[in-house]
Order: sequence, then C-alpha cells, then structure tokens
Amino acid sequence: MTQDQTTDPGTTPEHPAPWRPSRTVAVVLAGGTGTRLGLGIPKQLLKIAGKPIIEHTLAVFEGAPEIDEIIVLMATGHLNEAQQIVSKAGFRKVTKVIEGGDTRNATTRVALDAVGDEDCNILFHDAVRPLLSGRIVRECVNALWTYSAVDVAIASADTIIQVDENECITDIPVRATLRRGQTPQAFRSGTIREAYRRAEGDPNFAATDDCGVVLRYLPGTPIKVIDGSDENIKVTHPVDVHLADKLFQLAAAQVPRLTDHRAYSEEVTGRTIVVFGGSYGIGHDLTELARRYGAQVFPFSRSSTGTHVERPEDVEAALKTAFDATGRIDHVVVTAGILEKGALTEMDQETIDRVLQVNFVGPVTVARQALPYLQHTKGQLLLYTSSSYTRGRADYALYSATKAALVNLTQALSDEWAELGVRVNIINPERTATPMRTKAFGAEPEHTLLAAETVAQASLDVLISDLTGQVIDVRRPPGETPAATVPTQTERSASTTTTTVG
Repeated sequence: MTQDQTTDPGTTPEHPAPWRPSRTVAVVLAGGTGTRLGLGIPKQLLKIAGKPIIEHTLAVFEGAPEIDEIIVLMATGHLNEAQQIVSKAGFRKVTKVIEGGDTRNATTRVALDAVGDEDCNILFHDAVRPLLSGRIVRECVNALWTYSAVDVAIASADTIIQVDENECITDIPVRATLRRGQTPQAFRSGTIREAYRRAEGDPNFAATDDCGVVLRYLPGTPIKVIDGSDENIKVTHPVDVHLADKLFQLAAAQVPRLTDHRAYSEEVTGRTIVVFGGSYGIGHDLTELARRYGAQVFPFSRSSTGTHVERPEDVEAALKTAFDATGRIDHVVVTAGILEKGALTEMDQETIDRVLQVNFVGPVTVARQALPYLQHTKGQLLLYTSSSYTRGRADYALYSATKAALVNLTQALSDEWAELGVRVNIINPERTATPMRTKAFGAEPEHTLLAAETVAQASLDVLISDLTGQVIDVRRPPGETPAATVPTQTERSASTTTTTVG
C-alpha cells in the first residue's frame, strides 16, 4: 500500500490519532438503474469513449498505487454484466462483485460487511463518475493519515438560492462558503462503522451520502474537504452522457515515451508496419523513423505504388505483399487523405466522391482488410483526424465531417475488437507542415506549424503503447525546431514532444 503521510501543517489537528490501516479499499457504488436517462440498462453499463462507464471508473482505482482492493456494489439483476467487464478488462484488484441494497445507505452497510472488521481505509465512489483523477484518489488517502473522514467538493460557480414550497426565494447563502459535493468520500473504517451503528437507533434516519451520516451522528468529527474537479461529473441526465464522452476525448494523459534510441530499437525491431499514405508528410516520416529503429516498414500510396485505399483489391494486395515478405503485420497506419477547399454547393460530384472515398471509405476498407493480420499479432490500427473534427469548418465541410467520422470509427472498432486483442487509436495533430496542407493553404509562417516528424514520433509512441480507443492530441512543444528544419538524431532523441490522450 503506497501512501504519502505528508499533510498541510496549517490544517493538522493538534493531537492526531495514530492510524495504521491494514489496507485501502475502494468501494464502487454501481446500484443505479438509469431511470433518469430513460435507459433499459443501468447507466453504469452505458458505453462512452468505447467502454462501459463502470470500466472507466474501475480503471482509475486499478491504476492508483494507493488502492489495494476494489469492491463493486452492483444493481440487482446485473451482476453477470459487471463480472464480465471485470474479467474482460483483467482488473486484478477487484475482489468482490456483489449486489447493493435498496437505498444508498443500505448499500453502504452491505459494503461495510464485505470489507470486514479490520481497520482499513475505505473510499466510497459513484460508479458513474468515470472521470475521477488519480490526484483526487491520492489526496483522499493521504488525508486519512490525519482525518478520519474526507469529502471531495468543488466551489460553486453559480449563486445558490433557497426556496420554499411555493418556489419563492427565502435565502441566498454566501457563495464563498458553499461547495458542490462529489465522490469519493473516504473514511477510516471505524469511523464510518460507528456512524452507521448510531444511525440504526434513529427511526428518522435518512442521508444522501456517507459524510452526511458522520456529520449527523458523529458531530465532533472533523470532515476534511479535498478539492475535486469540474471534470469529475456524475452521469445522471442524458446531456451528461455527451459531456462525459467529450471530456474523455479532451482529457489529458501522457502517452508513454521511451528514454533513448536503444529502448525504441528493442521495442520496434522485428515488427512489420504497413503505412498507407507513406510517400510524403507524416506517413513518410513515420516510415523513415520506424526503419531507423529496426522495423520492417512497407509504405503504399497512390503516387508511389498506385495503391488506392478505397479499393479493396489494392489494400488486399498491399497487405499481402508485407505479409509474404515478413510473415506478420503488427501495425497498420492510414495517413492517406485529401483536403479540397471550397463551398459544398460549389463542388462537383466527382470531387465530393473523391473526398468521401479517400478520407472515410479508405480507412474503413483498410480496417476490414487488416483485421485478420492484426488479430494474429494482437496489433494496432492507427488512424488520423484533425482539429476540425470537433467543429465543422467552412470551406472544407466534407474534410471536417470525415475526420469526425474517423473518431467515432476508432472508438467503435476499439470496442468491437477488444476481445480480439486488437487496438485502435487515432492521432489528432495540430496544424502540421505537410504537402497536403501547403497545397490547400499556401505558404504559412514556419513557427505556427507542427513538424511532420514530431507527429511521426508521437505516432510511434502510440503504436508501441497499450492504448486503445483514444484520440491522441499532438501539440508543438515549447521551443520546437521550426517545421521546415529536420532535427539531427541527437536533437530528436532529446525532444520533449507533448502528446495528450482524450
């Protein structure tokens, strides 16, 4: 169990009680039925960003070094679905998946029985808050060295009003002292057990959360408040589903980077990579980079090999060429694309068909043809979008639309192919210096564009990672060499490209 025993000296009680917990248990409360979402399944089983909400939530605790054990309290009648999710994802910290109670308080009592009588830390967290950060988990656990009850909350950006039964204002509390509660709520086990023991003797007992039980029945117990985050939303209403999905796309997470040339060579040597669109730009730079590290790379394009990604026979022949030469295909990359500017109503049908075929039908065709090869190696399909996928751009509406479609395709395929062990991700670079961009927009100041080789490096990092279903934003790091200048090998190894996952 990893715990940092440092606390803020300004908030430490004068005589903190010694505390030696045996372990730290995360209790994931998944008893909701999704009635407010109008669903036929519990909302925690709804998929966002390619995975069930509860899987995202469990992954946070699985990856938190402060957490030793996870117990899931699932809605009645849905234990099998939860158990399948745990098994499929390989969550090793989950020790129990059991049914919750009829109410939140009853569920807490079930959880306390499941935890047992040993002194331990317990974190109660809503399963439908999938965007919980590791920072919040860490601060909650750390605070339990000093406090026996911990809540998570954020400041209210809105004025809070109090009303009567006629919906008329009766009071407007001072906003500076108000907070909006979130989860997890963390406790020393003895504290929360004692609070519920006392509550059992109250015929009017009712509470909406566990800190409320401590506040009411152990009034002398300080409850420390940890700063939550705006992203730690609870998926309750239909709009929350869309917000959570978008937040996953935008959430920042570092893509793993290796330390030196030797580390990359050890990872990449012997792998076979097929690049569609490999004659110039990002595809060309990725081809050259991967070859330097020892990969066997097969680039295909319209200009160099006469390969059209929208033609199944061309894609099949390209994949067969790579497989016949090496006996395997580990990664398939699709950088091929075209950008035609102009108002949609002014485009001729031939241009419209070409944009749709190359930018969307092409990746779909490659995905279908590549799956048997990638399934054999447990490999990865890597696609590319652009910042225009988040909002359609005037004068290149079709390009924007196809790039948005590829994001959805990535997330859907990552889900479909998860059981096959095949990963699917998509790179979202900012404005990049490529021949395609120059053709569409003309000459632009070098310092405003991302170097294609920077995107290639980020692409290689994603290919050798365990990520799947992710949109990887690639941005220019501070002080990056101008796009038109190719860095030396030494400079390349020392690069600190910022890549974020959403």
